[in-house]
Amino acid sequence: MQTLLLNRADVVENARMADVIRAVEDAFAAYERGNAQMPAKSYIDLPEYNGDFRSMPAYLNAGDWDAAGVKWVNVHTDNVEKHDLPTVMGTIIYSDPETAFPLAVMDGTTVTRLRTGAAAAVATDHLAVEDATSLGIVGAGVQSYSQLEAIASIRPIETVVVSDLDDERVQAFVDRFGDAFDVRSGSIEEAAACDVLSTVTPVESPIVRREWLGDHTHVNAMGADAEGKHEHDDRTLLDATLVIDDYAQTTHSGEINVPWSEGTLTDEDIHGSIGEIVVGDREGRTAETGISLFDSTGLAIQDIATAHVVYAHANDNDNGDPFDLIDTRVR
Repeated sequence: MQTLLLNRADVVENARMADVIRAVEDAFAAYERGNAQMPAKSYIDLPEYNGDFRSMPAYLNAGDWDAAGVKWVNVHTDNVEKHDLPTVMGTIIYSDPETAFPLAVMDGTTVTRLRTGAAAAVATDHLAVEDATSLGIVGAGVQSYSQLEAIASIRPIETVVVSDLDDERVQAFVDRFGDAFDVRSGSIEEAAACDVLSTVTPVESPIVRREWLGDHTHVNAMGADAEGKHEHDDRTLLDATLVIDDYAQTTHSGEINVPWSEGTLTDEDIHGSIGEIVVGDREGRTAETGISLFDSTGLAIQDIATAHVVYAHANDNDNGDPFDLIDTRVR
């Protein structure tokens, strides 16, 4: 028995976004129903290298399938300047839950990008207006691409307003999607007025003001993934139908972490989790819903659900590079 090695191109080729969205939605449901195990993310801090390692293990049983694995990911802020390497790199070991055999080793960086877009799509499907045709994106980095790809697969997006301080990144985004959508550069205020808004920035001081949002805008707050990060006006968080992915993670490092730690925002202001909405224990958008906001920190179950999609498709189509990792003769 061999392990499948899947690089970035392999992951992209074998990750159909519609399948990834369904798998991530299944993962949220499994987590809510108690059919998933997701130990807390563990950190190894390396201040001497201006970096850290993060370990994210998970197991989930979605009924028709189950999956297990771990993502090993870093954040090394000096990599680009000093080593000509990405700041963030991830690797996923995807294992057979029954035997623990490592079925695949794959590029976790691309999996992270895809599952983040898929999570926003799941939230958008349950919380945005049905006829949403405009999408605003603040932050034109790599995550912005999967935001559009995923959200456009579940809403009839026609117009996209992208905002970023880096004009070259904005132009690259426009060049990539200009043939398929009406894409234009705009201010944060213009992006915020769209039917759906995804923010994917690392800021620690809010950059999106409450009054800029449309009356029924759905917001995917994707940027905050560490203590102190904060993209949105506290008034937005207080006014919105506020949905989180995981209570422990969002209160510690999600969009709500700053106002929650200060007491500005309390548990009473949280409508519920995306898992509760997926399984039907909480309502999504109703006729009375104004603005809504999904606070996404990114969960290991999303990574492993996406890895399941990638491996299953690659294995069925003889993609990737099989290699001998485990000597199965050793008992």
